[in-house]
Amino acid sequence: MAHNRKLVIGCVALTMARVRPTKAVASAGNRVREELEQEIIQSEYLENTPFRWVGLIIREGLVDEEKPHFGRIDPKDGELPLAIEIDVHRLLGATEDEMARVYRKATLTALVHAGKKYNLPIDRFKELLDAT
Repeated sequence: MAHNRKLVIGCVALTMARVRPTKAVASAGNRVREELEQEIIQSEYLENTPFRWVGLIIREGLVDEEKPHFGRIDPKDGELPLAIEIDVHRLLGATEDEMARVYRKATLTALVHAGKKYNLPIDRFKELLDAT
């Protein structure tokens, strides 16, 4: 994938529940990406890592997972693929701001766990996670 992003967030439904409006879902995800990508850059999170960017898939399912699933680092484009499940019920009928809070917490959780695994600077991400 040819891009210069440090964080890419996508969502996938694991249930028949549909989070609406779709535009709000995309907007909430983009807001979280923009905010946390800046934190990644400022904290030098990706310095001296075997990957160049983080690809996170948020799985809209039935449970809130406490830690993400790790995929293999892509040697071609340097992606660290992560996936974490959230309870879709928290998104049904939610405002865009509420959706952003749910996505933000899931993303911060994934970044903290990846940081622990690869011995990266995670203090800022822990601080943001504790504030959610």
